[in-house]
Amino acid sequence: MSTIPGVTATRAPAAVSGSSRRVPILWLALLATPVAAANNAAVLILGDMSRSLGITTATASWLVTVFALTLAVATPLIATLLRRRGTRTALWASAAFVAVGTVLVAVSPWLPLTLVGRAGQAAGGAGMMTIAMNLAGTARRMGVISAGSGMLGAVGPLLGERLTDAASWRAALSILVVTLAAVPAVSRHATRTPPAEGRFDARGAVLLAGLSSGLVLLPSNPLPALTVAAVATALLVLHIRRRPEGYVPAAALRSPLFRSSVLIALVLSASYFTLLFAIPRLITDRAGWTTGSVAAGQMIAMITGSVCTLVFAAASARLGRTTVRAILLTIGACAAVAAVFAHSAIVLFAAIGLAVFSATGANATQSMAAASAVPDRQRPTGIGLFQLGYLMGGALGPALATVLVLS
Repeated sequence: MSTIPGVTATRAPAAVSGSSRRVPILWLALLATPVAAANNAAVLILGDMSRSLGITTATASWLVTVFALTLAVATPLIATLLRRRGTRTALWASAAFVAVGTVLVAVSPWLPLTLVGRAGQAAGGAGMMTIAMNLAGTARRMGVISAGSGMLGAVGPLLGERLTDAASWRAALSILVVTLAAVPAVSRHATRTPPAEGRFDARGAVLLAGLSSGLVLLPSNPLPALTVAAVATALLVLHIRRRPEGYVPAAALRSPLFRSSVLIALVLSASYFTLLFAIPRLITDRAGWTTGSVAAGQMIAMITGSVCTLVFAAASARLGRTTVRAILLTIGACAAVAAVFAHSAIVLFAAIGLAVFSATGANATQSMAAASAVPDRQRPTGIGLFQLGYLMGGALGPALATVLVLS
């Protein structure tokens, strides 16, 4: 059994149920990374979407928020499906969600139906990400997925703008369909898994979804969101005591390593996604740059940060957990401070580069730490809950940016 000191697990995580052979990392990257591009494609085209649908920019931002919120809420659900039914079932179910959701986004003339399509895309994207991370197995391979997501996320805003100019904003919101190209190859590496014993913990799933939704809606609807979150938290605590092996395993919540890993990912992810949507406006207002120039500069900064993530993840085992966390938190704090006080476009671009490095670096390193903190049989669930924390930041970011900068 190999040992990965510091950041990563104290033991090599067991292979996910339902997979018998290591999937080539490029297929896993193709499976997971388009989700980041799909999430970020709307950054620069909110105005186009609002004009097309006859709504305000703030209302159009719900197409971003719904995608991010569904991505977060669906992740532990897919992780549970993965644990109970295996990789192949979860993979093809996710592919179906992506396909149906993309069709709805492409043809729907109404905002409500378009929101349903975005939610379907996000549910499928959550599955693709969860499956890829469960099959990665090491911090180095996880780093490839995280860095690739950062790079595709960096290209996403400019790609979305170009597709909107060339075709329509609906084409920009349909780029997640690229992930389907990896499904047959990954499926070939999966084996069928016998159904797991025991009933699905539907009550735990509903309560966790309620808590997640309440937290995401806090910036825009503080009082009702806080009420929902508080009630869901109280009921979820009671439920976990009655069913400690359920949807939210008590073993994960009792682990300081798991809790701290999730908290770091949530904080750095929320900071990154807030800056992702806020910095283009800040550069335009403070430095007078055009939208196209901002998109190009932001893409370069984010790609640079993502490449640094790849190097950092590979070296993380030699640095030690405390050092890695100190580096990530310090860089994340520097990015936030720069965004608040800087008026130079170069410094603001540096801020988004630092932010993407800290967030994707946390995703690559802390996910492995979180996976090592739960029993092997609950590893898919542990990674799913960790990803919920990371993606909660992605759902909070657009809402915070709208409240602080865009409104």
